[in-house]
Amino acid sequence: MRIAIITLTIALVVAGGWWAFVRPPDGNSTTAGAPMVAVNLPENFTPLEQTGAAAFTVNCADCHGINGAGRDGIAPPLIHKIYEPSHHGDMSFQLAMMQGVRAHHWSFGDMPAVIGLAPADAEPIIAYVRAVQRANGIN
Repeated sequence: MRIAIITLTIALVVAGGWWAFVRPPDGNSTTAGAPMVAVNLPENFTPLEQTGAAAFTVNCADCHGINGAGRDGIAPPLIHKIYEPSHHGDMSFQLAMMQGVRAHHWSFGDMPAVIGLAPADAEPIIAYVRAVQRANGIN
């Protein structure tokens, strides 16, 4: 009886974790490759953020979607509470770009390193993503 309770508890914790972190943010399935979230853009970008927007489009948008909206079945949205600065700091973004990262919040699989980016290239991309996050209430 005790083992059954422990097994049930573990199953509920795993299911709750999936519900909170893996399901599409709206709880519904979407079309493969489609944006996963609606993204509001700030009215203005600083010059650094403009540089980051261009670099994001070239290096990140194929997987993470236009303006970081994610792509269903491909890669998660970066404009999501999981990536708020208090949970994923700027260094975690830089390390993901430079070294890749093992899947841990989503079921998209591991992210490979972004070939051709130098550590200095990450700063404007991160500034751009943070600006878009702020415009969407992610601080």
